[in-house]
Amino acid sequence: MAPLRSPRRRQGHRTRVAVLLVTIAAGLGLLPGVAVAAPVGQQLNAADAALLAGVRLAGLWEMPAGQMAAEKGQNPTVREIGAEIAKQHEELDRITVDAANKLGAAIPTDPTPEQQGWLKEMKDATGARFDQIFVTRLRVAHGKIFPVIGAVRASTRNPVIRDLAEAANTFVNDHMTMLESTGLVRWAELPPAALPAPGQDGLLAAASANTGPRMSVSSTLVWLVFLAAIGTGGVATWRMLRRT
Repeated sequence: MAPLRSPRRRQGHRTRVAVLLVTIAAGLGLLPGVAVAAPVGQQLNAADAALLAGVRLAGLWEMPAGQMAAEKGQNPTVREIGAEIAKQHEELDRITVDAANKLGAAIPTDPTPEQQGWLKEMKDATGARFDQIFVTRLRVAHGKIFPVIGAVRASTRNPVIRDLAEAANTFVNDHMTMLESTGLVRWAELPPAALPAPGQDGLLAAASANTGPRMSVSSTLVWLVFLAAIGTGGVATWRMLRRT
């Protein structure tokens, strides 16, 4: 028969077990933050991943750009649409982050150096020059991503990306219309449509064919690393408790 434990010893044992279970539960809570492979049928190809990152990057610089326009725009229309674009990009950014979380995908956290340069250019400008820079930069940027959104929406097999593309299409189209309402768009300076030549590879071609490398991480490898981390944390916690 096993020797009986004193109430104090039993209580200490229960405490150790409870702390160990909390440690494991905490590790499980961190699992959604790991870049795990998306479920079968939801894995990202090159075009899907490019759209997810592109919409995120657009929000990271166009939100502060819109806020600047609302504060320092000379034209009342520029101030009005700046505030509205910033507001709508907050909503689109929330949708984008939610999509990334559902897919276990990593997305940018800062604007690109080029986008940061545009923000500095706006920060240094005043009056009518600011208005022109704001409208020009944003209208060109929206025009570049608009056809990509349409191509991915037309071909993606991923329902999360499809919903994101639909939302982005609505927002971007509205933003172009608002920017054009200022009368400051220089139509002759807009870049030509970025259509791929026959047989040429590119983002639009990849989107149309829905091809490209899978952007995923082996779920087996993730679980091995995850379980090893839990094991290490559990052993360390157990040793710490034994010293007390």
